[in-house]
Amino acid sequence: MGDLYHWKNEGTALAVDERRGSEITKGCIIERPKVIHNARTKTFVMWFHLEHRGAGYGTARCAVATSRSITGPYRFIESHRPNHGEWPQNYARRKTDDRWIDYLKRDRRRGQMSRDMTVFVDDDQKAYLISSAEENYTLNISLLTDDYLDFTGKFWRIFPGGHNEAPAICKHDGRYWLITSGCTGWDPNEARSFVADSMEGPWKALGNPCTGPNGAGGMGPEKTWGGQSTFILPIHGKPGQFIAMFDVWRPKDPIDGRYLWLPVDFEDERIKIVRPKTWTLGDLDLLSEAGSD
Repeated sequence: MGDLYHWKNEGTALAVDERRGSEITKGCIIERPKVIHNARTKTFVMWFHLEHRGAGYGTARCAVATSRSITGPYRFIESHRPNHGEWPQNYARRKTDDRWIDYLKRDRRRGQMSRDMTVFVDDDQKAYLISSAEENYTLNISLLTDDYLDFTGKFWRIFPGGHNEAPAICKHDGRYWLITSGCTGWDPNEARSFVADSMEGPWKALGNPCTGPNGAGGMGPEKTWGGQSTFILPIHGKPGQFIAMFDVWRPKDPIDGRYLWLPVDFEDERIKIVRPKTWTLGDLDLLSEAGSD
């Protein structure tokens, strides 16, 4: 770790719990872990998508664990169905009439569904969890408490019926840039991008951010080169520079699942991702210099 080129195995960050009744026992599903640092509590906070053992994808919860070290070990705290008993901040009872609203109403008492997810810490140190809800038809943006361990009850419902999953987000030039994918199971599809001046929205659709030639195997930008968005990594000490990270799912041989790390550019009011044959972190410097002209 450190320079993104040289890596050292630091062991297991979060181990499954063999005790009877544990939520993270062997056989549960843990996906898309993300770690953020709380500067006030000096704690590393991990959020992840959790499905209980034997429940398939019916649990639809997010879960939280903490550590004093970024490499762990992390201690499991609890899982959540977010924002139980609350209505979205942008929900108007007499005006919101899309046909997916029944899912929102159904889940209000016990909390909204939370599947594919990411977390984001803004410049003011407020943290948000973004996750697929309403049977994956809608994305929710939820404001976390100051310690990043729970939900404030404030959330915003975006793109109802859009069938977005795999959210990844960054902030550049004061605007928020979001990448998602469609819902096609384990099969790759065309990425999507959105922009807003506030986490609360409104969000504007920008289309597929990926461009460039096909990669190995023949999949091109129309299939996100076989990947699915998972995170946009800001480069430490390099403001305005980001790496878009994609999972390459291989359900027939999961241990061979791989990753795409690609440079991010911002051009003509859009977020842009190109897949070069080879690239280095130095290429991000060139993109930044071009963008500042």
